[in-house]
Amino acid sequence: MEEMQSSEAAAAEPLSMVIPISKTRLAPYRTVIIVRLIILGLFFHYRVTNPVDSAFGLWLTSIICEIWFAFSWVLDQFPKWSPVNREAFIDRLSLRYERPGEPSQLAAVDFFVSTVDPLKEPPLITANTVLSILAVDYPVDKVSCYVSDDGAAMLSFESLVETADFARKWVPFCKKFSIEPRAPEFYFSQKIDYLKDKVQPSFVKERRAMKREYEEFKVRVNALVAKAQKTPDEGWTMQDGTSWPGNNSRDHPGMIQVFLGHSGAHDIEGNELPRLVYVSREKRPGYQHHKKAGAENALVRVSAVLTNAPFILNLDCDHYVNNSKAVREAMCFLMDPVVGRDLCYVQFPQRFDGIDRSDRYANRNTVFFDVNMKGLDGIQGPMYVGTGCVFNRQALYGYSPPSMPKLPKSSSCCCCPSKKQTKDVSELYRDAKREELDAAIFNLREIDNYDEYERSMLISQMSFEKTFGLSTVFIESTLMENGGLPESADPSMLIKEAIHVISCGYEEKTAWGKEIGWIYGSVTEDILTGFKMQCRGWRSVYCMPLRPAFKGSAPINLSDRLHQVLRWALGSVEIFFSRHCPLWYGFAGGRLKWLQRLAYINTIVYPFTSLPLVAYCTLPAICLLTGKFIIPTLSNLASALFLGLFLSIIVTSVLELRWSGVTIEALWRNEQFWVIGGVSAHLFAVFQGFLKMLAGVDTNFTVTAKAADDTEFGDLYIIKWTTLLIPPTTLIIINMVGVVAGFSDALNGGYESWGPLFGKVFFAFWVIFHLYPFLKGLMGRQNRTPTIVILWSVLLASVFSLVWVKINPFISRPDSASISQTCISIDC
Repeated sequence: MEEMQSSEAAAAEPLSMVIPISKTRLAPYRTVIIVRLIILGLFFHYRVTNPVDSAFGLWLTSIICEIWFAFSWVLDQFPKWSPVNREAFIDRLSLRYERPGEPSQLAAVDFFVSTVDPLKEPPLITANTVLSILAVDYPVDKVSCYVSDDGAAMLSFESLVETADFARKWVPFCKKFSIEPRAPEFYFSQKIDYLKDKVQPSFVKERRAMKREYEEFKVRVNALVAKAQKTPDEGWTMQDGTSWPGNNSRDHPGMIQVFLGHSGAHDIEGNELPRLVYVSREKRPGYQHHKKAGAENALVRVSAVLTNAPFILNLDCDHYVNNSKAVREAMCFLMDPVVGRDLCYVQFPQRFDGIDRSDRYANRNTVFFDVNMKGLDGIQGPMYVGTGCVFNRQALYGYSPPSMPKLPKSSSCCCCPSKKQTKDVSELYRDAKREELDAAIFNLREIDNYDEYERSMLISQMSFEKTFGLSTVFIESTLMENGGLPESADPSMLIKEAIHVISCGYEEKTAWGKEIGWIYGSVTEDILTGFKMQCRGWRSVYCMPLRPAFKGSAPINLSDRLHQVLRWALGSVEIFFSRHCPLWYGFAGGRLKWLQRLAYINTIVYPFTSLPLVAYCTLPAICLLTGKFIIPTLSNLASALFLGLFLSIIVTSVLELRWSGVTIEALWRNEQFWVIGGVSAHLFAVFQGFLKMLAGVDTNFTVTAKAADDTEFGDLYIIKWTTLLIPPTTLIIINMVGVVAGFSDALNGGYESWGPLFGKVFFAFWVIFHLYPFLKGLMGRQNRTPTIVILWSVLLASVFSLVWVKINPFISRPDSASISQTCISIDC
């Protein structure tokens, strides 16, 4: 009896807890930030009031760059003012929602996995992601996995058939022995003692048998891949002899196939498996399909019609479930009656396999995921980063949070609106429309009491079709806050309705991609989607379990990494030029907190830092080649300011490492790649964004691969030609040329020349050290570099140096009269 009471008491306790950073760590950190801000103000006062007349152009350029860098620092630093940690209690979750002898009360979850081209995204990787989902530690009747094949490839479909068959053996093995991770490729490749904590005597025998089964599965999938390398002239044909509907990937009908599940095949032990659904939305010429965001929205509608789980977890096809209890961790927040009420999503950090030990190109993004995101979690929650995120389905439908108060009505008359009302009229209108939808939910609580005709009329009258599209079944599902299918749903008609909601014309004249679902308008649809939700007043939560929830793969060679960063930066530039720019969007109602807005502004302006960064990295070479400098002779006060600024930068970083747990190596790699990406990918993104906005020109930077070494991290040494390599290579060369020229001048100028040289050389080495990983990656393991990169870079550096020496605009040019006077005064 006492044991039962104690378990009930434990179940009533909170499912999660906020763990604030210790004041002994946070107070000094905040103090140093304020001190650094004061020193910055004094520093700029000195810099502006002490111009360098002999090099005014260089001085002015440096001042503009430094002011922009300070602005960027403020945007990045202050959202980290109140970082927090969180802890989830999954044992309490089980006590509350999984009582012995009763059906599980845990909420259902729909998993989304997106893939496009199986030749670029290997089917075996996608299969491992799907298998890890089907084997999660969660009630099988509460899990459904939807795989979006946006390329309509028969290879993807056939590999999913093989995956579903192998899952019948793999899932019971995982659950019987509680193995981690539950993606077979990564489980069998672990270099650990797999007998640890395994007490069943049959484990070794069954593990060997399962490994053989998996190797045979790999052979079958790889055979499908090999067959798909060359498409037959007549197109692909299915086993029954009919033509594959997706032979034309840009013109094909919608396709849905349901595997496993309650009515499908069970595992080899006779137990039910989670439902697995293959989805390929309809594609027709002349329609805008919106890439990944459009595919995700199609999955939202299909899943609402077929299963309608109240929560959605989306993963990239190369991100597998590394922690089988990750869903339970998320449910500790989403199902908590206090915390989960206004929660739009739970974001997990991204973790990666296959990255070199030194993380040369900052692929892990440790500073962002372990510092910035913790800071945002203390404000209004982390940003959505595109994968590893569990959504509240109602938040995706554009509704406001349940506890959000109504917007106050304006006291001004309609004929004489106030200036604020005039300014934000569009925002107020959108909020009013959302309130209409919220009210309609309450008006339609008794919708099941109407017949089919009355139900259709009522839904139409409420203008739901203008928002969600022409599907009565889907609209009814949006009214069910706790998920599940309406009792009026006809199971025999659900597949037909699901095909209807993925038709290419379904979204026309609706709010899809504008106000609901994944938001269109940028290649980084994740930022936009999370931003819109938080503008409505929703919060998000950052969940960091001890065992990483999900793991993915990252491009570790230089060219691929730069192109990944280029895509992200281009998405930010697109948002900057869109109506959703955080500089002006979402002010009505004041639902987005100011520090949260600063963080979003930082995400869309950071690519523009490339312009002052390139100029600033060029200044050391110019100073060394011309003998000029951007700073006048230093006084004691100026020396103290410079020393104070450098010390404040170092102390801020040290204190940040102290509360976040990030290593100094990770911080330094992040700093280096900030410069590398800034002078290459970010720069190209800005110009591409301007071209797209002004001329409608969509420029693509293609990558062609060379051979790689077949060793561990061999991909790290792949050399690929890309125009992104030229600017940083040029900067390295001109700074090296400048250092050589500076030392040559000092040797010729005597002892007095060495003092001024120190500052210039220090400046140049700052650039070279930051670009060192780039230089190392450029040379490869055998010091090989694409010839075209060397030619272009040497050419540009040489031309720049020669032209500068020829023009030399910082040397005053005497007029002819003064020259004549000088000649007369000389006694030959």
